Amino acid sequence: MENSNTHFVYQQPAIEFVTVAVQLCIYLEKVAEYEREDFLDKILSILPLLYLKARLVPKSDLELDGYIEQFVTEQEYEDVRQSIAQILGTDDTYLEVYMEDMRYSDEPITAFISENIADIYQEMKDLACNYQTQNESVMNDALVACLEAFEQHWGQKLLNVLRPLHALSLSNDE
Repeated sequence: MENSNTHFVYQQPAIEFVTVAVQLCIYLEKVAEYEREDFLDKILSILPLLYLKARLVPKSDLELDGYIEQFVTEQEYEDVRQSIAQILGTDDTYLEVYMEDMRYSDEPITAFISENIADIYQEMKDLACNYQTQNESVMNDALVACLEAFEQHWGQKLLNVLRPLHALSLSNDE
C-alpha cells in the first residue's frame, strides 16, 4: 500500500473533485429552501466546476475486487428530484437532442432536469460517503467507479442539463 501522503485519493485533483462533489450534495440536500433564481445561480456555478474537476482527475486502477457500497436511498434520491422539480415547475422538462436513442427516433425525447441532477447527486453522495470510510482502497475504488460512471453517463447528463438551465437563467434575468 502506498504512503498516505502520496496515495491517489489524497492527490490534489482527487481532493478537489471530491470537495466539489460534497458541496453539491450539501446544496442539493437543502435545495428546497432556495428560490428559483438562487437555485439557477448556484447550480450553474457548481455543475461546470464539477465537470471540470472530474476531467482533471487522472485515471487509476481498482484495488479491491469487491462491490462499492451505495449509500443513497430511494427516498433521498426522490427528495432531491422532487425539490428540484418543484422549483422548476413546468420548466423541469426539456427536449433532449443528444441521446443515443435520438438517432433512431422521429419523435423528440423529453428529459427532466430534476432527474438528471438527482442521478448526478446519487453518484456524488455515494462517492462522498465512501470517502468518509477513510479506507484508502475503498476510497480509491469509489473514485475510480465514479469517474467511470462520469465517462459512461453522468458527465453527459451534466452537460445535457446545462443547456436548459442556461436558458432558464437568462429568461429569469429578463
